[in-house]
Amino acid sequence: MKFENKIAVVTGAGGTLCSEIAIRLAEEGATVFLVGRTAEKLMTTKEKIDALGGKAIVSPCDVTDAASGKALAAEVEKAGGCDYLINGAGGNNVKAMPTITAYDPRERDGTLPEGQKGLFGIDMEAFKSVLDINTMGTVLPTMELAPQMIKKGEGSVINFASMNTYCPLTRCFAYAMSKAAVSNLTQSFAAYFAPANIRINAIAPGFMVNERSKNYLGTVEEGLTRRGEQVIGHTPMGRFGQASDLTGTVKWLLDNEASGFVTGITVPVDGGFLTLGGV
Repeated sequence: MKFENKIAVVTGAGGTLCSEIAIRLAEEGATVFLVGRTAEKLMTTKEKIDALGGKAIVSPCDVTDAASGKALAAEVEKAGGCDYLINGAGGNNVKAMPTITAYDPRERDGTLPEGQKGLFGIDMEAFKSVLDINTMGTVLPTMELAPQMIKKGEGSVINFASMNTYCPLTRCFAYAMSKAAVSNLTQSFAAYFAPANIRINAIAPGFMVNERSKNYLGTVEEGLTRRGEQVIGHTPMGRFGQASDLTGTVKWLLDNEASGFVTGITVPVDGGFLTLGGV
């Protein structure tokens, strides 16, 4: 019960990765605020926590909206104030991604084959929305909940970076740009909030299994797409990550006894993906 009597706010708690994190924190005693846009998905996570005898509060919230963030902060304050914040909300948008991986002159004169799209054909509003959810969706919850940690005299924040933080993958321009920003923000916020005894770190998941990844990467067990084969060929451990692979790192970064002198870092949890140069 490492986190007994602590309050943890987990954004993106309806997703594959952050739902698992929320469940494991609740399992070790934390009261967990489950934050996301869709109450139905959050209820699924809550039901799993309830079944384990844990405490969870469903709090639908748009983390990119300042007013919504203030309402969430007020709710958390009434419950006792935030000790831990997991900024897991984020994502990509296929409308912000071209289908080709390098410039083709045909994209400028409209003669690309049907169904193909170059960089000049992407939806720029979708591009902006990816930047918004991944960057401001990290900034705003931190700004709203940090005062509660300051009041308590300590706190810990974990942001979600990515393999794209270190080297952008093809076609993922907005996503890579935003995840690089998250790592930089983690460093700058860590320095700023250190005098308040608030530690701010990030994790950078490798290629993890979820329903979306199965569609464009496939699975090792049932067959890989071409892109999936490239990923596995670049991953020394020879598999995709599971949500459970993240929880140990999360618990370590939250725990003041284990990582009390650690702030401003981004920890890859990637099966060794970053160890290979591709040649």
